Amino acid sequence: MNNFFERRYVITTIFIVIALVLLGRLYYIQIVDDRYALFANKNVLRKTVIYPARGAIFDRNGKVLVQNVPVYDILVTPKKVKPFDTLEFCRMLGIDKAGFDKRFDKAKKYSPYRPSIFEKQISVEVYAPLQERLQDEFPGFTAQPRTVRTYPDSVAAHFLGYIGEVNDKMIEKSNGFYNRGDYIGISGVERSYETVLRGQRGVRYEMVDSRNVAKGSFANGEFDTLAVSGERLTSSLDLRLQKLGEKLMRNKVGSIVAIEPSTGEILTFVSSPTYDPNLMVGRERGNNIAKMYKDPYKPTFVRPIQATYPPGSSFKPLDALIALQEGIITPQTTYFCPHYYMAGNHRVNCEHFDGVTDLRKGISQSCNTYFCNVFDKLMNARGAKNIRQTLVDWKVKVNKFGFGTKLDVELPFEYKGNVPTPLRYDRVFGKNRWRSSSIISLAIGQGELLATPLQLANIEAIIANRGYYYKPHLIKSIGDQKVIKKEYTVRNEVGIDPQYFEPVIDGMQDVVDRGTAVQARIPGIIMCGKTGTVQNPHGKNHSVFVAFAPRDTPRIAIAVVVENAGFGSSWAAPIASYLVEKYLRDTITKPKAQVQYILDANLLPPPPGYKPPRKLTRKDSTKLDSIRRDSARKYKADTTRKRTELRSASRQSPKDTALKHILAYQPKRKEDE
Repeated sequence: MNNFFERRYVITTIFIVIALVLLGRLYYIQIVDDRYALFANKNVLRKTVIYPARGAIFDRNGKVLVQNVPVYDILVTPKKVKPFDTLEFCRMLGIDKAGFDKRFDKAKKYSPYRPSIFEKQISVEVYAPLQERLQDEFPGFTAQPRTVRTYPDSVAAHFLGYIGEVNDKMIEKSNGFYNRGDYIGISGVERSYETVLRGQRGVRYEMVDSRNVAKGSFANGEFDTLAVSGERLTSSLDLRLQKLGEKLMRNKVGSIVAIEPSTGEILTFVSSPTYDPNLMVGRERGNNIAKMYKDPYKPTFVRPIQATYPPGSSFKPLDALIALQEGIITPQTTYFCPHYYMAGNHRVNCEHFDGVTDLRKGISQSCNTYFCNVFDKLMNARGAKNIRQTLVDWKVKVNKFGFGTKLDVELPFEYKGNVPTPLRYDRVFGKNRWRSSSIISLAIGQGELLATPLQLANIEAIIANRGYYYKPHLIKSIGDQKVIKKEYTVRNEVGIDPQYFEPVIDGMQDVVDRGTAVQARIPGIIMCGKTGTVQNPHGKNHSVFVAFAPRDTPRIAIAVVVENAGFGSSWAAPIASYLVEKYLRDTITKPKAQVQYILDANLLPPPPGYKPPRKLTRKDSTKLDSIRRDSARKYKADTTRKRTELRSASRQSPKDTALKHILAYQPKRKEDE
């Protein structure tokens, strides 16, 4: 009996423990852990995301640069699909049967019961006839409206950028904000202002049964939210200038950047070769991008902020300003130009025999000799032994002008250019084994000095403002908010006294009025500029021109770079003058033939890997002459033989000759063969 009672207590205890465990587990599942509630809700609720329209982007005058157009994603729920005319469905979507099978298998692997994207971005024209038949003839397929970008004027591709589907890395970085199938800004303003442009997604909840059949709105729509469209952006670009700039740069490699000096707003942002931004939208987007990546001229490369060039002679006014501020020279300081400058045993040629040259003449005639003397005096101001520290101080002054530093324009992947340090020359010449003559190329904007076209345009804005600049930017306002960032309203001083700008500007005015850029002169407008012919070790020199106008009330500062085009006065200067006049007068008074000449010119350099025809050597010429003689002898021998045969045939009787020709054209009999 005692054993029976003992076993009873043991069994009772076991049951009590099991009951407590089960109760504890139920409490944990229902109260503590909310995962199972979420799983249950997913089985009962269907969540539909409502995608908002991205914010539109306008130019400074309110003209549309990019807006939205409706498209449709076709969704499929595999378990709901019943037999239907597959070939007709494929025809309406523009796909083949193999493509249909591939998409359908992918949807089944994702979930037989949940809708997933079958085909993306169907246009309104394709969807319209499909809509009428979708529910009745193609069960299991539904449509989800979305919007994609469209570009009415097909300009400013590098400024605007493009959007694309998110990848796993982007989803992870967003902490789950984005899901598969969402779109995000990949480049340009679309990327920089993604959080502003994307808007807020809406959500709609529906009750579904065990077969995933909709049973109505959940909680009368209490938890539904509406989609909120993205904010509109007003850019600083002038659409008129942008279109003209892109036309002028057609079939050329280079860029144009124009800035309003009084605000830092970028008026023109041209990168050439460019591409139609509409190619980055739609179902052919992937193929179009692949073609662009293979293009040897790199149309996706954002040259205004990523291409770096030696500034060439356009750097000379900056060097003059530093020398004036340091008291190294005065506007009356003169040097004699014998057509060259000797830097130690190295000769730096000058384009002209300028004779006695002061600052104004040195700038207007772009005298290399004058600025080599200025730079040499600047570097040796503390003695040759202290040149290392002198170069460091000079670099700091140049950096204040925006050279060798990022200007933080609101676009990704901006390059900072380069202003060399003493360490650079230590590696080349050895520590403390270099002097001013070793780095004399910096005097004329060559050597290791590199700048982006945006930095070149910003230098002109600084000179136009007589010593300060506002950070260049591309967006004027977000919605009704006029001030984007406080840093765009801060004056950045460069440390040069305003009085020293006037003699430099005098020389820059002479450049256009009577100097190296007379072709850029605009009647009635005083423009100050500087040409540059930038040495290019890989081919023909680059054509560079920088300017601002009008002189006393500057409204535009501009930099034009045309690669492999030669002198700055030949191509870059005329292009800049057309844009300046277009902006200030809304017209171009230059003869149409001159403008058309620029428009029609093809200055594209040979693509990488191109090998020009090999020049014939003397050996090649001798061999070619021998081949020609042999060919002539063979031709003469053949002609003589034919004449002999004709004479022989003419001696035969007419009857024999006729019979010979008849037999020649008679078909052979089998037994004769």
